[in-house]
Amino acid sequence: MFRVGQVIAHATPRTITEGDTAVYQGLYGSRFAVQSSAPFARAVGYPTAPIDDLIVFHVILGKTVPDISLNAIANLGYADCRFLAPVYPGDTLTATSEVLGLRENSSGDSGIVYVRTNGMNQDGVTVLTYARWVMVRKRDKSAPAPTPTVPKLPEVVTADQLGAAVPSLHIPSWDKTLAGSAHFWDDYAVGEKIDHVDGMTIEEAEHQIATRLYQNTARVHFNQHVEGQGRFGRRLVYGGAVIVDETGYDNVMLELSGKGVSVRYRQRMPVPVSMWQPWLGLLRTPAGARADFFATPVVTVHGIKVATLICYEQLLVWPILHSAMGSPDMLVAPANGWWTANTDIVAIQTAATMAWARLFNLPLVMPINS
Repeated sequence: MFRVGQVIAHATPRTITEGDTAVYQGLYGSRFAVQSSAPFARAVGYPTAPIDDLIVFHVILGKTVPDISLNAIANLGYADCRFLAPVYPGDTLTATSEVLGLRENSSGDSGIVYVRTNGMNQDGVTVLTYARWVMVRKRDKSAPAPTPTVPKLPEVVTADQLGAAVPSLHIPSWDKTLAGSAHFWDDYAVGEKIDHVDGMTIEEAEHQIATRLYQNTARVHFNQHVEGQGRFGRRLVYGGAVIVDETGYDNVMLELSGKGVSVRYRQRMPVPVSMWQPWLGLLRTPAGARADFFATPVVTVHGIKVATLICYEQLLVWPILHSAMGSPDMLVAPANGWWTANTDIVAIQTAATMAWARLFNLPLVMPINS
């Protein structure tokens, strides 16, 4: 049972070695010169090559999993993540977490736990701190809900709070050729888009090795017997870190082409309460799905005018009437049905959407994730 103010000391200190760096580079292909080359690191001001920051993050996160998120439904987000001191081969990391907040979900069978985790080295120096929030199953669904407590977390990490883990660098010794990039901070512009052309296929063996490397014991990454009977039918790839916009998120329709990815449609009406939660903004807590009530009713794709109804919109009258005003050529209606197992919701959505298509004499495409 979690309680606000509870401090948890996580088990199993971990000494980080150059072997960890070698395995990490083998898995992820990291090419940062400072972390890859001891001579390069020494030339710019480090005593030797430090451990990659993300190794530090993954190891500290792995320490917390048995106590915080072993039975998590979803890892929802992170905030105020700061690397405070460099970590070198031979350093030993431990972690503690403080419970900052608790909030039961409307379903009554799960809730959100907010924690602040600190990672320390063998000298007690804090090398990493971050907050995260996790959706966790309740052990006893009938247990009374705790008083909702949602912590106020920083919306951004300001520039003056960054760089504590970096020594004073000797920039003239920074070899741009060896670093592999001629670009520095002032070469980038706000709003600039960078197309990273290379992709990587994730293999089962690789994500299993990575998760074990960080001693992450969450069953969603390991137990195919259990996860095979779950909503996805297979284990989830360990992601390590997810960036979440605390102002909310959009349910969108994307166009994928050789030119890149573009958002063509934003959902006008997400499901109220479970997704659309505008009041959370007043509580300064991570918000739910955004509602773009009068977003583009029709989009044109290769000369075809497409009306889009995402999931809940298929059950409402005004989104289809709004789209019909744009004289669409066809109706595209994606739905996410995995969460409605053992209910008639998908059947109802399908019947409603087919009725709209017939009413307005529109060809219908209706992909359903069930």
